[in-house]
Amino acid sequence: MRDSLSMPLVQVEDLKMHFPIYTGVFRRHTGNVKAVDGVSFTIQAGETLGLVGESGCGKSTVGRAILRLYEPTAGRVVIGGDDIATLDAETLRKKRPAMQMVFQDPQASLNPRMTLSAIISEPMVEHTAMTAEERQARVFELMDAVGLNRRFANRYPHEFSGGQRQRIGIARALALNPKFIVCDEPIAALDVSIQAQVVNLLEDLQDKFGLTYLFISHDLSMVRHIADRVAVMYLGRIAELSPRDALYDRPLHPYAEALLSAVNEPDPNRARRERIILKGDVPSPANPPKGCAFCTRCPKVMEICRVTRPELAEVQPGRFVACHLYTPAAGSTGATEVPEHYQQGETT
Repeated sequence: MRDSLSMPLVQVEDLKMHFPIYTGVFRRHTGNVKAVDGVSFTIQAGETLGLVGESGCGKSTVGRAILRLYEPTAGRVVIGGDDIATLDAETLRKKRPAMQMVFQDPQASLNPRMTLSAIISEPMVEHTAMTAEERQARVFELMDAVGLNRRFANRYPHEFSGGQRQRIGIARALALNPKFIVCDEPIAALDVSIQAQVVNLLEDLQDKFGLTYLFISHDLSMVRHIADRVAVMYLGRIAELSPRDALYDRPLHPYAEALLSAVNEPDPNRARRERIILKGDVPSPANPPKGCAFCTRCPKVMEICRVTRPELAEVQPGRFVACHLYTPAAGSTGATEVPEHYQQGETT
């Protein structure tokens, strides 16, 4: 168990990422797509935080905004004591080695005109004063770490399989000895037979180099394998943030409960959850509901859900939920009891 009192390596506070909408002949600003709308969490050094949710919920946007590949609309992102959102260009450039990203599509994220050696050594050219011989030695070291044969150093990306290309991307991310890596659906574009190999590689590298991960994925089974804690996103906000085992054993938020009901239970001795089928479609992030973002599909919706947006609050030790079914008890770290008719999903 990690020391919960130590300063987190990553602190995200009320992060917002709004994309403007322009309409008409004169391109007037008529609204915003609220891709990320007030996300907060922390990640301890050496921890893996899983970020899950449906496609379009804002997971990848969170990862890119944290590393300032997108300019955040609002909020604070503190990594290693520095507020990334406020750094000037030169200071941010010097901070880049400490935070890296593994992208979803290895084919699109690798320059097809560069050899494997050139791709992995490019960050060293930009950020270090290493000689060509030192860079090549480092390239071989990284190839060994990710399981690539040194004979492949002068080959091009199209000569590799999808899993090998993703290993190249991981080696490139490790080139500058980062502390924090955002893994943006690193296995989504890979064959099922290769996915477990890449996840196991990420775990081995984490143990070897003391890495901290934000692991973004829609594969709930794989997140259960690699993550220490899991944040469930819905329409740009976090619905629930809990330790992995607690979340998978008993999700608290109705959306997390529905999401996890679709996960196959590999242990035949454990009872399978009753499948929860949500009705309706996800609202548009350009015009979200006034109250809770999930109120239009929630089987346990109440009147307050339609008018008041719930805030993410700790309802049990280490468990945070944004839901009106749960209210922190005054002067207590435990959750208040949920009324029986709420538990049964009665609506108002």
